[in-house]
Amino acid sequence: MDGAPPTDGPEAGFTAEAVKYYLDLQERILKAFEDIDGGGKFERTDWTREPGHRLKGGGYMRLIRGKVFEKAGVNVSHVWGTASEQGMAQMPGAKESGGRFAACGISLVTHMHSPYVPTVHMNLRCMATSKMWLGGGADLTPTFAFDEDTADFHKILKAACDTYTPDAYAKYKRWCDEYFYLPHRREPRGIGGVFFDDLNSGDIAADFDFQKKIGEAFLEIYPKIVRRRMNTPYSDAEKDVQLYKRGRYVEFNLVYDRGTKFGFATDANPEAYLMSMPPVVKW
Repeated sequence: MDGAPPTDGPEAGFTAEAVKYYLDLQERILKAFEDIDGGGKFERTDWTREPGHRLKGGGYMRLIRGKVFEKAGVNVSHVWGTASEQGMAQMPGAKESGGRFAACGISLVTHMHSPYVPTVHMNLRCMATSKMWLGGGADLTPTFAFDEDTADFHKILKAACDTYTPDAYAKYKRWCDEYFYLPHRREPRGIGGVFFDDLNSGDIAADFDFQKKIGEAFLEIYPKIVRRRMNTPYSDAEKDVQLYKRGRYVEFNLVYDRGTKFGFATDANPEAYLMSMPPVVKW
């Protein structure tokens, strides 16, 4: 990293704890995915801000192109400094902190060889401005949806939400359905999941514990779904359907996705925040 994080102000303390968890979760996800792939290994690329940049920090990019995972990225980032006017517009509490912020997170997207294995997105993030804010969630985008996969995915996310507040699952499922929707196509991106943003209930420790439960739920359920579907035979016609479905994914991420917008607004590494782009796509 380009310089050590400050020890005072919004950049201190809690974000370091969050980064520690994100890095640990990243390593466990890498192992789970490599075990599934049976040969593919993640390429590891660390990046830092160039010396003299107004922002500090960097990230840990991990990318696999294997036998099961056509392309999957699992990235952790940690940046801090004073945001631009454009960046401040993307951050709650940034005006109150004078633009000073720290942000960290783990972001994951998979694109699979088999059209029967769903694409998945998972993101957990922490931001410090005038106070701490948490966000994240997980959502599934199958080309060919299976009721069993949909039920299992939502069941484990609901169990994680139920440990937080009684209405959390209904609230964050609805938020996910509304957020991961393509208005110009008038269709959802996938079968949903949960999504929350700018979370600070007044008990940040409880909020962070809830966020971690979402990460653990993802790690428990998605590898099971991949193993369940990865050996299903498929035709060229079915693969073609998958490539057109990916086109919808690209449209959402470039036009609507908040994380992509944040990457542009904070002058982040484009290789990191555009890792969600599929390797091959059709329109």
